[in-house]
Amino acid sequence: MTWYYQGKEFTEDDINDHFGFVYLISHIPSGRKYIGKKFFSKAGYKQVKGKRKKIRKTSDWLKYWGSNKELQEEIKTNGEEQYQREILYLCKSRSECSYYETYEIFVRNALLSESYYNSWVSVKVRKDHLI
Repeated sequence: MTWYYQGKEFTEDDINDHFGFVYLISHIPSGRKYIGKKFFSKAGYKQVKGKRKKIRKTSDWLKYWGSNKELQEEIKTNGEEQYQREILYLCKSRSECSYYETYEIFVRNALLSESYYNSWVSVKVRKDHLI
């Protein structure tokens, strides 16, 4: 399945210098939604001259369907074609992703609404971390 950003397909070529994104996954028949964040890369290690060096490597963002277990089970049962994945924000930092994910969860009242899969939120963001 494809990710969409501003109505267009989003590919690896569109990442540029972004660190991650905030997304909305929607179950098309029911209208139920999930808000989350995902990073384009993840930490990894490789051996360089006998020493372990920390590196960034590509994450599984192209195949990612959120961390919510209920949503994941429904996708297995219903099939990916019943869901749409939309990027709401492209972010330059981890903190910016956290801020906008939390912002969307609160603005949409997602924790108190049965029309969202979201069941918790946790964030720690400092103003000077935002770009």
